Amino acid sequence: MKIIKCPETYTKASSQEIPVFMAGGISNCPDWQAWFPMLVGELDDVILINPRRDDFDTSDPEMTKKQITWEHSHLTRSYAILFWFPEETLCPITLYELGRYASIVKPVFVGCHPGYQRKADVDIQLSLIRPDIIVRDNMADLAQDLRTWIKKN
Repeated sequence: MKIIKCPETYTKASSQEIPVFMAGGISNCPDWQAWFPMLVGELDDVILINPRRDDFDTSDPEMTKKQITWEHSHLTRSYAILFWFPEETLCPITLYELGRYASIVKPVFVGCHPGYQRKADVDIQLSLIRPDIIVRDNMADLAQDLRTWIKKN
């Protein structure tokens, strides 16, 4: 497994690579992207794409534009997208991204902390548009869903 972290750019090196974008809380929540790979374990050819920057300055409009552009580019080129909604923040951009990417055929994996304030909204919306997606309430199950999918592909 390899991890690409913003602002590094992912460029596909082989046809075997499986790029997976880690969408979810970044601001005002724990750095779940740092320890999620340990839950996934070693998987050959998996590229986890992490949008969390070490140096993000939300007051800098130019940096914000670069971040949004980077995320858009990497969400688009990922084969699958993993979403995690932590309890500490509403994640409005992540909700937007989930709505966008759940409406297409791309594989989507979703988890919400049991204390996430909009968990019912995520559950209901996904049951209407993508009833095949099981919303997990913990990261271990979310990681298992990803591992199972990767082993099948």
